[in-house]
Amino acid sequence: MLPAPVLVVEDEPLFRQRLGDVLLQLGYMPDALIFAANLAEAHACLATQPVALALIDLILPDGNGRTLIESLRAQDPGIGILVVTAWSSEDDILGALRAGATGYVLKERDDIEVMLSIRSVLRGGAPIDPFIARRILELLPAQTPAPSTQASVVPAGDALSEREREILRMVANGLSNREIAESLFLSHYTVETHVKRIYRKLAVSTRAMAVRTALARGELG
Repeated sequence: MLPAPVLVVEDEPLFRQRLGDVLLQLGYMPDALIFAANLAEAHACLATQPVALALIDLILPDGNGRTLIESLRAQDPGIGILVVTAWSSEDDILGALRAGATGYVLKERDDIEVMLSIRSVLRGGAPIDPFIARRILELLPAQTPAPSTQASVVPAGDALSEREREILRMVANGLSNREIAESLFLSHYTVETHVKRIYRKLAVSTRAMAVRTALARGELG
């Protein structure tokens, strides 16, 4: 059973229709989809009914989608919120993720990649567009070496397997789960399972955090 209804907040009619078509391909019924072209329409919709999933553009005619993300996250800490946008500045990326976005994908991706991102959110994942993952890594401060008299600042947890380290190296290089699956001749679901295990072992929730934590623990050396 797919969680419904789904709120799609997008001001471009053609892209709004494209997202609707992707959701229909996922198995949603037309009456499970709610469309809003701006923040005002989105808040009006939310005033009458809660939603189970939201796809949100950031730059809207009447403001930034970040404020809507904050509102949705405050109302329902468990809701899946996927940013689908053309914007990838430092302020856009970090602002949306700090506001509570579950994932972030660029509009330039094809329908299959957008669909995979939505599926990942529905399964509890935190999909990050490969380009966005690279940008996040660029924005992270350099790791400060720990004094020789102290233990590593990142406590060791369950060690990653060789396959998990291999996949995480590919994540660090900006590959999507789909690209990793094709490169390693694995199914997309197998790669997604490995990524979830990596998150659990490293106690993180995003691709960027996984890479940073693994580097600090010496897992990718």
